[in-house]
Amino acid sequence: MSMNRRSVIKVIATGGALIGASVLMPRIAMAAWTTKAFEAEDQATAMNELLGSAVEESAEVTLKAPDIAENGAVVPVTIRSSMAGVEAISVFVEHNPTPLVAEFIIPEGTDADVSTRLRMGKTSKVTAVVKANGKFYSASKEVKVTIGGCGG
Repeated sequence: MSMNRRSVIKVIATGGALIGASVLMPRIAMAAWTTKAFEAEDQATAMNELLGSAVEESAEVTLKAPDIAENGAVVPVTIRSSMAGVEAISVFVEHNPTPLVAEFIIPEGTDADVSTRLRMGKTSKVTAVVKANGKFYSASKEVKVTIGGCGG
């Protein structure tokens, strides 16, 4: 039996098989997750595993991050795009042990606007990649992580 998101939501909405649905939901969500991309140890491999296609820089992708992060454990970032047909937004931190740090699936008709907090071990380039209409667009920013959160 093939389950899609609408089928699962219908089951939950009608109250039937609630226990089965709660067990099944993580499996459905994980089915599309690219494990190899999240396990990659360098950004080029992570991007190739997840995107498998060329990425071009675009002024229609906005990446907001601090110039200096005094605490690398909680670096706030916001990614927005004004493009139509945005399907996903991925975030990479070049010098992290696992560079792919987040992937957001953007439902159709939803504004492409996500905010999160990243963990960064050291100064690195943060890259946001937006998938829109089957193509990939990016924006990057260097974020300096200070040692010990003391500004030095």
